[in-house]
Amino acid sequence: MSSNAVRSEAAVRLRSGLRCLSLTLFAIPWIGLPFWLLVVNSLKTEGDASVLSLAWPEHWNAAANYRTVIDQGSYFLGLRNSVLLAVPTILAVLLLGSMAAWSYARSGSRPLRFAYYTSALSIVLPPAIVPTIYVLSQLGLNGTQLGYMLVIAGTRVGVVVFLATGFVRTLPHDFEEAAQLDGAGKWQIYRRIVLPMLTPVLFTGAVMLIISVWNDFYFALFLLRGSERATLPLTLYQFASTSTHGVSWNLVFAHVVLTSLPLLLLYAVLQRRVLGGLTEGGVTG
Repeated sequence: MSSNAVRSEAAVRLRSGLRCLSLTLFAIPWIGLPFWLLVVNSLKTEGDASVLSLAWPEHWNAAANYRTVIDQGSYFLGLRNSVLLAVPTILAVLLLGSMAAWSYARSGSRPLRFAYYTSALSIVLPPAIVPTIYVLSQLGLNGTQLGYMLVIAGTRVGVVVFLATGFVRTLPHDFEEAAQLDGAGKWQIYRRIVLPMLTPVLFTGAVMLIISVWNDFYFALFLLRGSERATLPLTLYQFASTSTHGVSWNLVFAHVVLTSLPLLLLYAVLQRRVLGGLTEGGVTG
């Protein structure tokens, strides 16, 4: 290896190291400190947590805080509802969004092009809750879990359509044309050829959807009736708002930690796949 090549490789490594260092220094005040504030105050007594400091607890109260959240904060009820609502909704959005994106990318018709721009525009349009409630009421779905899932799917599908359409446009037509010549139908081509190639960008979209749907509070507040249907953000809101002596920040922080825990565990298990999907999807799309 020549000296120029060695110097070039060393310069690339130096730039990569400086970039990682810069990102780490940027993340500490914006991510590290809020996370530390959240965790450390969930371990304190109510009086100590009301100060909202970054210091270690003077009086530890972790077991009592988390036990109170689980017993009185309807944590497991909210966890069950969040899982039952989020998982099928996200799967439906990924399936329908990828099918729509394939149609938009492979068709040059003006109606489909207009439908694509309409779907992509839904990403930036603010949600209209009053017309949504009116439509659900006319369908008899207002306050139901099915109505909530349909609204969430409709407001999130634009993200998958936007990501996947650009990705499909970069894919060659050869495999699809060969399968069509062999007699494969549209569904077979989509399931056996298009869907496997869309895996990286769909994984990227799934990461975005999980965070968005899991933490949704706005639609859940208006569209889910009854405490038995409450998701984790709603149980947190109900738990924090029922106190007659002000907000108990130690319990609120403990509830937030438990609410975020499933996402953190999922990220820990799928860390490499998450980073790989984000990288490959972002570069190729």
